[in-house]
Amino acid sequence: MAGALALSGCQYHVLAPSGWVADQERNLLIISTLLMLIVILPVLFMAVYFPLRYRADREDISDYDPGFTHSSKLEVLVWGVPILIIVGLGYFTWIYTHRLDPYRPLDHLEAGEPVEVQAVSLDWKWLFIYPELGVASVNELAVPAGRPINFSLTSSTVMNTLSIPALGGMVYSMAGMETKLHLIADHEGTYPGRSAHYSGPGFSQMTFDTLAMDDAGFDAWVARVKAEGAPLNAESYLALETPSIDAPVSYYGSVSEGLFDRIVELCVAEDTVCMGDMMMMDMMGGGGLQGIPNVPFYEYDRHRAIDGFGNPISLPAPEPKHYYEAFLADPDKLCRTPLDAKAKS
Repeated sequence: MAGALALSGCQYHVLAPSGWVADQERNLLIISTLLMLIVILPVLFMAVYFPLRYRADREDISDYDPGFTHSSKLEVLVWGVPILIIVGLGYFTWIYTHRLDPYRPLDHLEAGEPVEVQAVSLDWKWLFIYPELGVASVNELAVPAGRPINFSLTSSTVMNTLSIPALGGMVYSMAGMETKLHLIADHEGTYPGRSAHYSGPGFSQMTFDTLAMDDAGFDAWVARVKAEGAPLNAESYLALETPSIDAPVSYYGSVSEGLFDRIVELCVAEDTVCMGDMMMMDMMGGGGLQGIPNVPFYEYDRHRAIDGFGNPISLPAPEPKHYYEAFLADPDKLCRTPLDAKAKS
């Protein structure tokens, strides 16, 4: 009873899924468990039976054979059963690995037109952009039940993980990168979602509700967001990006075109070099010594620095600027020390 009481707050979405992807993952979990029980159950039985059957103080020792060296039957049993289990696990792993590839669209379900959602993990909240509908929401994900959801994920900060256990597995969101995830809600309902990767002091409150509704309800939700929401542009996004804990649900009735791409490229703020341009310049040899004054244009994390409690902090200006100014004043003097010569190179 004490154990049941302790587990009364648990949610069993993994074993009682509400989406095709989660349902397949539950099946794989059950199949793997049953296959492994073929070994585990006999081992548990023999761990009790053999010590009792062959204990030292037993009366009947007629089956004792001090010259025993080999038994083909035992060898077949000991090696054959584990090999068959591994073959079975390998087969199902191969099937389900391809079937549940998070990058694989759910077109084979023929469940209707998919909905595109661009998910951005912030400190410490989730931003969901609907590029085809021109709306966005914070800490609330609305989806039409019975239609695939195509996620594109990125992060404005450290790695996070988008997790909606009732609908399927999770995929990481990473700064400067775009990952994919495809899910579907088979039934209407409210399903909890969260970040499943520790990302700082506000991690435990980085949660959201997934509202699965019929098409009419989803259209009504979109219309309400358009009517009530503020515009989401570079300025409002940078304000939203400021670290906050337990952020309330909020809506944006319009979204600037290409905003998600600039979030991925880490160049939403003005006078910031995009990742693609930065990598191209690196490939071409970099900016050289003359590029040192442009360091602030390549910085991203400095203006977002926070302490252990999530409060913004100011960092000192980067040192290379002083090397460049000293070099302009007296190049020969600067290069007479190994450290400054290294800076010049």
